[in-house]
Amino acid sequence: MIAVEFHPAAAEEVEAAEAWYDERNPLAADAFRAELSRAVESVRAHPEHGPPYLADTGRRPFRWFPFSLVYRSEPARILVIAVAHHRRKPGYWRERGAVI
Repeated sequence: MIAVEFHPAAAEEVEAAEAWYDERNPLAADAFRAELSRAVESVRAHPEHGPPYLADTGRRPFRWFPFSLVYRSEPARILVIAVAHHRRKPGYWRERGAVI
């Protein structure tokens, strides 16, 4: 099975979103984590199914939260570049696209 790795800044975005939801409603935080897991597993299983996005990436929108998983599919891994909130400026994460 192909590895899924998170850019450090994407991991920080996950932590910040989880904390925000957890402060307001722990059930919402659990639902956010479940949605993130579904998105990761969907991309792992079918990285080519995401619509093409900015800077040679794919994007998997979350169904119930205003976030998208922005990723680059590589031969040996999938690199999650951002867990992007839909209200942030599109492409703010572009400089993260370099291989880490």
